[in-house]
Amino acid sequence: MSDLDRGIMKFKGADTPSAIAISAILVLGGIVFLIFWGLNTAYTVS
Repeated sequence: MSDLDRGIMKFKGADTPSAIAISAILVLGGIVFLIFWGLNTAYTVS
């Protein structure tokens, strides 16, 4: 059992490259969205 099958990802195949890629895309996409939203909100001129 690898370390990726422990903790929050407790399912078979949690350490497959496709699962890691999907998780990375979701996390990075969320970060980019929050930065974009924050910048738009901070610099909105009403």
